[in-house]
Amino acid sequence: MPKSTFTDAYGYAVDTLIAARDDASLTQAELAERLGKPQPFVSKYERKVRRLDVAEFCAIARALRRDPVELFAEAVKRMPKRIEI
Repeated sequence: MPKSTFTDAYGYAVDTLIAARDDASLTQAELAERLGKPQPFVSKYERKVRRLDVAEFCAIARALRRDPVELFAEAVKRMPKRIEI
């Protein structure tokens, strides 16, 4: 069976961003507008079709009006102790 491009740990990071967007009561389109990106940008990373880098994670956190360090700490808490890369 082929290995997934994205690990479970990565999924937890994305799930944290989705939860933060939901907590902010924003649609994907509204978040995309804050980012200056088209709505499919948000959809693709939320569906784990497109991988985010650290700078993008920070930009998204700021667009959600969240501290990137605190939001990343929330993501890390969700991750398993052993992370496969």
